[in-house]
Amino acid sequence: MLDLGFIRANPQLIREAAHQKGVVLDLERLLALDGERRGLLVQIEGMRAERNRRSQEIPGLKGGGRAQSIRDLRELGAELDSLEPALERVESELEGLLLQVPSPPHPDVPPGFDESANLLVRRWGELPAYDFAPADHLTLGERLGIIDVTRGVRLSGSRQYVLRGDGMLLERAVMNFALDRLLRKGFIPLSVPMLIRPEAMRGTGYFPGGEEQCYAIPRDDLFLIGTAEVPVTAYHAGEILDAADLPLRYAGFSGCFRREAGAAGRDTAGIYRVHQFYKVEQVVITRADPEASEREHELITANAEELLQALELPYRVVVVCAGEMGLGQVKKYDVETWMPSRNAYSETHSASMFYDFQARRLRLRYREAGGEVIHCHTLNNTAAASPRILIPLLEVHQEADGSVRIPVALRPYLDGRASIGP
Repeated sequence: MLDLGFIRANPQLIREAAHQKGVVLDLERLLALDGERRGLLVQIEGMRAERNRRSQEIPGLKGGGRAQSIRDLRELGAELDSLEPALERVESELEGLLLQVPSPPHPDVPPGFDESANLLVRRWGELPAYDFAPADHLTLGERLGIIDVTRGVRLSGSRQYVLRGDGMLLERAVMNFALDRLLRKGFIPLSVPMLIRPEAMRGTGYFPGGEEQCYAIPRDDLFLIGTAEVPVTAYHAGEILDAADLPLRYAGFSGCFRREAGAAGRDTAGIYRVHQFYKVEQVVITRADPEASEREHELITANAEELLQALELPYRVVVVCAGEMGLGQVKKYDVETWMPSRNAYSETHSASMFYDFQARRLRLRYREAGGEVIHCHTLNNTAAASPRILIPLLEVHQEADGSVRIPVALRPYLDGRASIGP
């Protein structure tokens, strides 16, 4: 959510942001409601002041003057009673429109409406070359007995899987490796709820608009999270933090669930796009300073890159174009890891900068030393997400004999083993 004063002062910027992000927004209606609301507030506040003044005068009046003042006061109260519901209706409609206003993209963000417009920032690592016919991750997983899609589908339907034996241990190793790296950098670990109230979904910008991607528990008015970003960012909702404590850097761990609505026929083979997965998520809450946000954005992106380098996986970093960003994202990096079976770099990490978009929705603020209360800035990025990260781990590090080499950095998490064999 953006500051209403900012929207009022920059309508053309908001129109351009809506166009760039492909958002349908009735800005004229929003501005009209804003004017109506301000007019009603002035009228109501004036009438309330008049009511208070007359109420204080009545005890000193006598006779007909007192009776007339009481009648006038009742009429004033009746008029107020009619205006206050009108104000509530205007504020409710205005709130709904404010939730649809997109954040203007950062100047570094390229225009465009699909990934072909993304801007390459850098590449790292050499692409693997094989002197044998390489297998895809699903073939490798089945041969090694570590991925079982057939029984996963039998248990739970499409886009489900079972990691067994060394597959489950490899997933656990990557999650622990990612967490340990962030802990050494001073991030605070959080194990968070996976069932969340709708207020947290709205506060982080997933509602309205993302309902179709969420698994809902209507009986309890709860939703399964699609990322630990939601509960971690909402962890301090409604609080006023101390500026001296910022930035707060959290490493949230959770299971994640996505319906993948609209993804029919896309990435159906293997474990690239699934309904259930695990993530270690970086979340940063910092001061309302664009330069501070940009420093944190680079830091959390570097953390993801360092992890991939330690796992010896080639990757590239792109700035995501405006049309591929979410409503609240000001700037977004995608870190894409090389997946031989796809013959492409594919997204494994996304680093998003929001400025105060989420904090305004969450009423997440901090107090400066001088007493001023300001909305925070928030950011997030994946540290590791499984099973997707297992795809390049298996495919890039496969050997001619059908085994998979374990990167040196990961071996302490797998009892020192150098490979996973048939």
